Amino acid sequence: MDKPLRLGIAGLGTVGIGVIKIIQRDAALISARAGRNIVISAVSARYPSKQRDVDLSRYSWEADPIKLAQRTDVDIFVELIGGADGVGKDSVEAAIAARKDVVTANKAMLAHHGQHLAEQAESGKTCIRFEAAVAGGIPVVKSLSEGLSANTVSRVMGVMNGTCNFILTRMEKAGLPYEQAFAEAHSLGYLESDPRLDIDGIDAGHKLALLAAIAFGTRPDFNNVDLEGIDQVSIEDIHAAADMGFKIKLLGVAQRTTCGLEQRMHPCLVPATSPLGQLDGGTNMIVIESSAAEQIVLSGPGAGEGPTASAVIGDVCDLARGLRMPVFGQSAKNLTAIEKSQSELPAPYYLRMSLLDKPGSLAKIAGILGENSVSIDRMRQKRHDSRSAPVIIVTHKATPAAIGEAIDQMSHSDTITDPPVAFRIEHV
Repeated sequence: MDKPLRLGIAGLGTVGIGVIKIIQRDAALISARAGRNIVISAVSARYPSKQRDVDLSRYSWEADPIKLAQRTDVDIFVELIGGADGVGKDSVEAAIAARKDVVTANKAMLAHHGQHLAEQAESGKTCIRFEAAVAGGIPVVKSLSEGLSANTVSRVMGVMNGTCNFILTRMEKAGLPYEQAFAEAHSLGYLESDPRLDIDGIDAGHKLALLAAIAFGTRPDFNNVDLEGIDQVSIEDIHAAADMGFKIKLLGVAQRTTCGLEQRMHPCLVPATSPLGQLDGGTNMIVIESSAAEQIVLSGPGAGEGPTASAVIGDVCDLARGLRMPVFGQSAKNLTAIEKSQSELPAPYYLRMSLLDKPGSLAKIAGILGENSVSIDRMRQKRHDSRSAPVIIVTHKATPAAIGEAIDQMSHSDTITDPPVAFRIEHV
């Protein structure tokens, strides 16, 4: 067996501790599968005296993760610090400059700086592996870059944020309003320190940008991902969707169009009987549609100590076996710049609005839709007070541009009491 492969682990949060636990517990199994011993040389974290549920006494300690990345007894730098910029990115660049391979779970860093880092790694003949950055324990990066390498991918879509899926599931199952389901997720520790990263779709958007880069051979570009969060989803929307045979999910979609690459992350209605519709709790699911393999569905835990640490060690084992690949599946110099495309494919839409309870209000809204070539498939008016009347409309297929213009005109109409809400209906 070859000499041991030595790790330097920066970041001892949930995932970092999970990696150490697995290596300590299953060292023989991992070494047998990797073909060489995997050992930890040194670790780094912000608070050295913090109590952690693992024995760290056998490892050297580095206060500065950049110095950890430069140590001569470290072969692979494992970056689990996080953050698009700052010490996480700086330490990865230091590792690449020192000709060390990198394994990271840092989706924000790669979504914002992936092209630059890939070029640096390629120039220095090092590797960056990031299975743990997308969908936790689901091997979707490996599936796209290796298993489906003979396929032309037409669409990648899925539920990529377990916290949002937990909130939407709790709203549906327990009949909770959004605010109460959000508070429950917060109390359970499911939310990021900045909750907007979850509920605004930013976290999931980072993941979508990385998957799109691999699937379509483009430079990762988070700034070209259209984002909409879940905070506009009401319990009334959840109930109305269920009555029509749908579930509401924060859905990411990346696909080629005639104008460029479309990348969007937003709440959608999906059929309740579809794999995505049956996805509950904190689970993630990625659907890949391709030329030869057709539709592939990958599902599993999208976060947590064990699943994410498993993905980290999987990348380490690949490097131990000598599996070396470009960061995004092909040479960084061959990745093309994204020509952003707004969604152009027609789809049915779910619209919710509150109208002034006076003659002609509904006719005015119907007129606005008609003027924008949006036809009504069905409509429902709920019980209301003396001032406003809640109305739900499901349209026939319409272009996003037509729906957007209609919503804008409705918002400026004197018949609307609250801003209208529109969710696309995806048949998957």
